[in-house]
Amino acid sequence: MAPRIDSAFDRFDTKLEDLTKRKVQKKEEDTRKGEPHRIKLPKGVIPYHETLSPYQKLARRIMLPIVEKRYKSSENPKLEIDLMKAHMKFRVEDYVAYVWFTTILGAIIAAVVGVLLIVVLAIIRAQIYLYLAIGGLAVIPVAIYFILMAMPGINASSRAKNIDKRMAYAMSFISAMASADVNVSVIFKELSKQKIYGEIQKEAQWITRDAELLGTDILTCIKEGASRTPSLKFQEFLQGVVTTTSSGGQLKPYFLLKAEQYSKQNRMDQIKTLEVLGLLAESFVVVVVAMPLFLIVMMSLMSMVGNNASSVDFLYFIVFLMVPMSQVGFIVVIQSMAEEV
Repeated sequence: MAPRIDSAFDRFDTKLEDLTKRKVQKKEEDTRKGEPHRIKLPKGVIPYHETLSPYQKLARRIMLPIVEKRYKSSENPKLEIDLMKAHMKFRVEDYVAYVWFTTILGAIIAAVVGVLLIVVLAIIRAQIYLYLAIGGLAVIPVAIYFILMAMPGINASSRAKNIDKRMAYAMSFISAMASADVNVSVIFKELSKQKIYGEIQKEAQWITRDAELLGTDILTCIKEGASRTPSLKFQEFLQGVVTTTSSGGQLKPYFLLKAEQYSKQNRMDQIKTLEVLGLLAESFVVVVVAMPLFLIVMMSLMSMVGNNASSVDFLYFIVFLMVPMSQVGFIVVIQSMAEEV
């Protein structure tokens, strides 16, 4: 049996204690808004956070005051851009502190090793090797500095190659979703979950993070993604998305057109790669197979006829050094060209 309602006001909860209780709860919620608190992110959203190793944290702690006084980011604006494009989670000052600390540490180690070599080589009176050792050790800190400063650019170039190799396959995924009339924000969110697309997935994760975590509109997120991607192809594609949407065009035909374009380019690139691989295969037969066999037979005959010890030494050089190094070199080159996508 339904409860009896005496008046219309009995339908509402108007007790004073309930009203004050709700007011206190609302006040506590408002005070908690300004405090640090956890946020449950939607699936596919990747927050950007700093991950430094203990060694890098030590370098920052020691060298950061010196870097802040003596280093100006305006002197090397390319470093900040390369760090962003390489997805290296460093501030510019932190990375410079890491480079300076590693260079100084390498110089100290080279100096200690140099003193020990000077003592040892002075005892055995090998002055020529002494000069070579000192010169080689002096180059080590300089090499460390320039290699570490160039590392963000190298990583950015590596990411650009990875994106370019997978552009055709990612465009097929995007065009398939666009054919089903899926929203562009959902397309990039789903793309951010596909690990098969390599670095393109990480670019989509950044766009999804800006849209869902930071609350930026999707066109601004795509525009910022175009400015920080290392790949010119992916940058052109994202800029085309922004231009098409801003001018009132439809994205579905644009995605289908780009999928066809990158598919044709991918077929042409594969044909060129196969031609280069065929040329490398012929070079491998000549350089690694035929020439060493010819040299081994020739040097063996010379050592038998002339009884020359140098011929035997050269034979050892061919068998144990020349042949293995040439094979390893061809393996590295072919593997880098024929990377599976």
